[in-house]
Amino acid sequence: MDLASIRRDLIAEQDALDIIVAPLTLDQWSVPTPSVRWFVADQIGHLAYFDDAAVLAIADPDAFVMKIGELLAVAPNGDEAMDELTLGSFRRMAPDELLGTWRTHRQRLAEASLDLDESRRVPWYGPAMGAKSFLTARLMETWAHGQDIVDAVGATRPATDRLVHIAQLGFLTRGWSYANRGLEPPTEPVRVNLTAPSGATWTFGPEDATQSVTGDATDFCLVVTQRRHWKDTALVATPLAVDWLEMAQAFAGPPTSGPAAQLG
Repeated sequence: MDLASIRRDLIAEQDALDIIVAPLTLDQWSVPTPSVRWFVADQIGHLAYFDDAAVLAIADPDAFVMKIGELLAVAPNGDEAMDELTLGSFRRMAPDELLGTWRTHRQRLAEASLDLDESRRVPWYGPAMGAKSFLTARLMETWAHGQDIVDAVGATRPATDRLVHIAQLGFLTRGWSYANRGLEPPTEPVRVNLTAPSGATWTFGPEDATQSVTGDATDFCLVVTQRRHWKDTALVATPLAVDWLEMAQAFAGPPTSGPAAQLG
């Protein structure tokens, strides 16, 4: 997948979420979401903040490093302090203003990424990322936080084959999920076999791997973004793969735990 394709799919994913949130009532913007302390408006505020940060990371890496310093400075003060830094200004906006701000920030990201070279490494919250991984991460964030909104307001969002980017990222971050917790990543490979929304088959990992995850691509993406526990999906996994799915984390930041299993 080339950078231009990822960029187009990122824009399409943002537009799909916009279609869901644009008609929400004032009350719906204030509905709690599965993310602790966050309402629907906070999910859009989060995306707006980090889309803006992504523009800065591309356009002025040195200034972006200073922005990281701001986060590190308030991190010891707890989650509420972090929320005030990243969400404070957005929480003071009316829904129409917030939606307009997100649209502006994502348009600026689309423009900043238009001439981004595939060989470029972009600084982020953790190790610098290759350009393709960088935009994939923005797509993943849009989809995952969009899922929180969908769950909160009971909206319907058809799955698309844009999920291939998230599925691949989820597979590639298997080792990260361990290392981020101070654990040694297993050396034994895992084969991932997924059925795409279109009915196509996506596979990641060596064919001769004895450990595997098999199932629906949407389920896999929900698990690696920590929106569902794997037991609440139809995924079938071998023991070492289960160990991974229990801690899978396809996004940057300190280790976090996904939702507890609801079905057993």
